[in-house]
Amino acid sequence: MFEYFVRRFLALFVTLFGITLIGFVIINLAPGGPIEQKLQQMRFGVGGGESSAHSMAVTQEVIDELKRQYGFDKPLLTRYGIWLKNLASFDFGKSFYFEEPVTQVILRKIPVSLQFGVATFLLSYLICVPLGIFKAVRHGTPADSASSAMLFVAYSVPSFMLAILLIVLFGGGSFFSWFPIAGVSSDNYESLSFFGKVGDRLHHFVLPLTCYVIGHFASLTLLMKNSVLEEIKKDYVRTARAKGLREKWVVYKHVLRNALIPIATGLGHFLSVFFAGSLLIETIFSIDGMGLLSFQAILSRDYNVVMGLLVMESFLFLLGNILSDLLYVVVDPRVDFHAV
Repeated sequence: MFEYFVRRFLALFVTLFGITLIGFVIINLAPGGPIEQKLQQMRFGVGGGESSAHSMAVTQEVIDELKRQYGFDKPLLTRYGIWLKNLASFDFGKSFYFEEPVTQVILRKIPVSLQFGVATFLLSYLICVPLGIFKAVRHGTPADSASSAMLFVAYSVPSFMLAILLIVLFGGGSFFSWFPIAGVSSDNYESLSFFGKVGDRLHHFVLPLTCYVIGHFASLTLLMKNSVLEEIKKDYVRTARAKGLREKWVVYKHVLRNALIPIATGLGHFLSVFFAGSLLIETIFSIDGMGLLSFQAILSRDYNVVMGLLVMESFLFLLGNILSDLLYVVVDPRVDFHAV
């Protein structure tokens, strides 16, 4: 099994190389690059009828200097080789839009996204796993049907529509003014005590976190339910029941361990919580997180930030796949990767 995971780690870096190469080529071939963006800013610097006259002042020397400044005076593959060499020292370059190192730009956004990511991840599993077991044990009952109806309704509502609905209902839109609708903290956050800061942060998290979590409920709950139902039909469960074991002991001692195997796939991707974010939710609730950063980077053709996000998210996703395999072994020791 050790050899299997060694091969997986080696394949991870090969796959990551392919992802970065394809991403670098596509991003750099996209029209409207940073040089065009800079030239447009220079031209918009003068208003009215002088704009066209000022455009003539942007000479070829200025364009060549901009290409040299941004590193576009070299062939595409040469630029990729330089970028790959810098990547070996964890240097993602300088952001064209924010005009500071890419690592600083990303690290500044991670804390907010990490808080929402961890909270979404924990709430999803802490609620959906017990709910899935509950639905499986009561399969076909009115409680199962009612909970399924609520899950499908929640799943069918787009997150941005739910966000608007929550704001109207509970954010002072028309009915109740229970929760704040912008940011992740109050203006007097720094002057609050420790518990005051925790309470203030939780107060701001209620509405956006509800939008983040609600989309995970249906798929994860039904996956858990179907996994439990499949295990309940097996012979070892009939044997346990025939021995006179209590139903709760059968479900939580014997069935649950095997039913968690499909769920372990998702647990391996907990690393993605570092980059959790949704453009629409962050825009509606004025949250400065990873979703908004990704949109700004793409819109402004900030190649270095886009590539930095691509590398980090891809690496964590591929590493999560490997951790999922490890969790398979932890949950079910019968899993053997020697033959893979």
